[in-house]
Amino acid sequence: MTSTASESVVPAGRAARRRGRRKAEMIDAALQILVTSGYQGMRFEDVAERSDIAKATLYHYFPSKDALVSAALEKLTTDVLTHLRAALDAAADRPQAERLRALVTEQLRVITALYPEVGTLFSFPAPWPTEHAEAIKTMRRRHDQLFREVVDAGLRTGEFDCPDPSVALHCLHGILNHASIWLRPDADPDGRTRDAVVDESLRLFLRS
Repeated sequence: MTSTASESVVPAGRAARRRGRRKAEMIDAALQILVTSGYQGMRFEDVAERSDIAKATLYHYFPSKDALVSAALEKLTTDVLTHLRAALDAAADRPQAERLRALVTEQLRVITALYPEVGTLFSFPAPWPTEHAEAIKTMRRRHDQLFREVVDAGLRTGEFDCPDPSVALHCLHGILNHASIWLRPDADPDGRTRDAVVDESLRLFLRS
């Protein structure tokens, strides 16, 4: 008795979802180990153990440590950019100052609550092989471009007034990167410190 098309598609779809979940678990395990042990300290054996799978299964998904690291960094970058773009989209019709506020606020939420590993992996120097160091630079540029687009738009409309927007953006990212070290939701339950960081950050760009 032959199966119908719908009967064959359902199991295949389930298998694909199962593979996707397993792959996501491996990537998450790799990220956590990268945060605590760095690139040099990350071993396939540790990722397999944390994912509760055989090392051979891990090799089935990722042929090498570098392939896994590349996938993990790209996944983290994509997730962060998705959150930031959503914040911008929600403020699409607002003045550029409000869009920048939304972007900075969401960035703080990302690095302190959603993805605290961002600070460790992207914000501060670390001994990465050339392949990954270059990839991280590209990922940073993709991230920074979102901020640059809003700042440039604010300069065109006259909302922002800073002599050198590149320097101001570097200062902004410095503020956000260091805020990720000490600004935690459990230490700032009412969000007042976070809001103060956002207010001071925007002073870099607003007219006096």
